[in-house]
Amino acid sequence: MRKIVLLQSSKTTAQIFTKEQLLYLEKFGEVIINQDEEGVQATTVKNLLKDADIAVTSWGCPMLDQNILESAPKLKAVLHAAGTVKGIVSPELWERGIRVSSAADALGKGVAETALGLMIMSLKNVWKLTKNTREGEWNKDKDKIKEVFGITVGVVGAGRAGRHFIRLLQAFDVNIVVFDPTVSEDEAKTIGVTKLELEDLLTQSDVVSIHAPSIPETENMFNKRRLQLIKDDAILINTARGSIIDEAALISELEKGRLLVCLDVTNPEPPAVDHPFRSLPNVVLTPHIAGAVNNGLQRLGQYVVEDIERFLAGNKMAGEVEYAELNQLA
Repeated sequence: MRKIVLLQSSKTTAQIFTKEQLLYLEKFGEVIINQDEEGVQATTVKNLLKDADIAVTSWGCPMLDQNILESAPKLKAVLHAAGTVKGIVSPELWERGIRVSSAADALGKGVAETALGLMIMSLKNVWKLTKNTREGEWNKDKDKIKEVFGITVGVVGAGRAGRHFIRLLQAFDVNIVVFDPTVSEDEAKTIGVTKLELEDLLTQSDVVSIHAPSIPETENMFNKRRLQLIKDDAILINTARGSIIDEAALISELEKGRLLVCLDVTNPEPPAVDHPFRSLPNVVLTPHIAGAVNNGLQRLGQYVVEDIERFLAGNKMAGEVEYAELNQLA
């Protein structure tokens, strides 16, 4: 009988998969759940993978390297019920013909929805108006409200999360511009955006939303020079990775009071208790909640279940990851 092994801790499995989803998986074979409640040990994973046909991983799982894979001669697919697979996969998977899938696409939906929410709330000046009304005001600063109409939104990174964000933006009457070196002019037209160089995007956009991966090429991409290019009164949103922004340079710009910044990620996380991000009035700081949280985690479980069904039907998985793509992934 086919064996489907869930390698993450039982606590993580319970957070990601509903009882209905696990029951549905049993249609495809025997479902074996790691019973460790917290940390996942490589030795446990190695034992669980014996005779496994399909493995599901998530946060907390060790890398599936040659040592572990030696105990898994029947393994045909690994599906990651989380975002990046970089800490999980090794070249040996593809060398052994084991197919890999990631639920990053499902995770990206939550990221895009959060970015859109932050954008609307920021344009409406809700953060300041809420403070004003608590202090007894009513009309103060209403003149600073902007609507999601006729503005230019710059999207930095048109990967899975970035494209979800673009699709959400297309419900509004806005101009969408994109910077992504991996996207061609023709592809940009196909998805309904205008491709720009980063510097041009920064000077033209009323809102800049970062969805780029954390790779060497993007470290401190938003440096002092580029941050200075952003328009006065613009909104900068980062739901990607903290390493993409030079935080010292950003603080310098924030102290001028000319930008509003929404940060769901910092470098490192969390920022120090006395970090300026926690006290500057033009910073909206959230504790890394843009992806899947609470019931949103179950979207990852559903994505993995559906990809297992695609795999067993002989089709390409929706979240399929090729080895050649790893350098471009978050």
